[in-house]
Amino acid sequence: MTLERVPMTIEGFEYLETELHRLKSKERPRIIQLIAEAREHGDLSENAEYHAAKEAQGLNEARVADFEDRLGRADVIDTSKLSGKTVRFGATVTLVDEDTEEKVKYRIVGDFEADVREGKISISSPIARALIGKSKKDSVEVVTPKGARSYEILKIEWK
Repeated sequence: MTLERVPMTIEGFEYLETELHRLKSKERPRIIQLIAEAREHGDLSENAEYHAAKEAQGLNEARVADFEDRLGRADVIDTSKLSGKTVRFGATVTLVDEDTEEKVKYRIVGDFEADVREGKISISSPIARALIGKSKKDSVEVVTPKGARSYEILKIEWK
């Protein structure tokens, strides 16, 4: 069975490493302390603090496992060393909506790194999939939950 590689930027990889370290070194001991304190209150069957702490422990351990899995399958791409005239992972693309003339700028990143408010879209998002392989001045149509949108690629940058 081949495990699928997870593309991510260097920044995304470093974030995962930092967050994993925090979950293991700070959250895990904090939750263990909460469980110990809740146990001191007696009967565990009706101890809401104990059950809440155990639930927090389960959620934390699930996040640890998820982050370890992603780091283990990471395909880290140094986007500062990329170049080219076509859109692919790591590109920062400036688009103009052909109907409204509104300009938007997106950087194509790994799935977990996506944050539209910061201008980062997932490689697997509909707009990124439509942009991959396209060049400056190309027009792309993207089907979104709000309907089809047409964009023209104004600029492709590598940062």
